[in-house]
Amino acid sequence: MIDEKLIEGCRKKQREAQRQVYEKLGPYLFRLCKRYLKKEEEIEEVLADSFFILFTKIDQLNENKAFWSWAKRITINECLRHLKKKVNFNLYLEDRPQIPGVEAEQEQPLLEADLLKLLDTLPHGSRTIFSLFVIEGYSHKEIATLLSITEGTSKSQLNFAKSKLKELVNLHYYQQAK
Repeated sequence: MIDEKLIEGCRKKQREAQRQVYEKLGPYLFRLCKRYLKKEEEIEEVLADSFFILFTKIDQLNENKAFWSWAKRITINECLRHLKKKVNFNLYLEDRPQIPGVEAEQEQPLLEADLLKLLDTLPHGSRTIFSLFVIEGYSHKEIATLLSITEGTSKSQLNFAKSKLKELVNLHYYQQAK
C-alpha cells in the first residue's frame, strides 16, 4: 500500500514523503478512528497524534512491509488511550436512543454502513470491545490488557454488544423484535 521509498523518506524526515504518506493513509485511518470515536474533533486529534507517533517513531519499525499493520495498531492504541480517559468499560447502558437514519423494508439487505450505524448506538465500552474483537481480530486477553479490564469483562461486553446488535437488526430490518 505504501511505497518503500516513501517509508525511507519518512525515516529521513522528508516532509514531502510524510505528506504523501498522510494523504494515502489518512482516509483509512480516519475511518478506523471513526469506529471508536464519534466526535469529529476527537477523531482529528487522535489521527494527528497517531501520525505524530508514526513519523517520530518510524525507526522502531523493523520491516517496511509491516508499515500498514504498524500504523493501524498505533491508531487503534491512540483511540483506546483517548477512550480510557472518559469511558468506564465495565458499565452497561441498557436503554439507548432510537437509531437515526436506519430504516429498511423487510426484503432490503443489511448493508455494512447500516450495521456501523447500529454499532454506533451501543455504549462506548461494548462498541469498542466489539470492534476490537470482531473487526480488528484482537483476543479477549489482548483487549483486557489494552483496556485494563478482566477477560471476563471483555467477554461479557462482547456478548452484550452481540445481543443488542441482533435485537436492533431484527427490530429495524426483519421486524421480528419481541
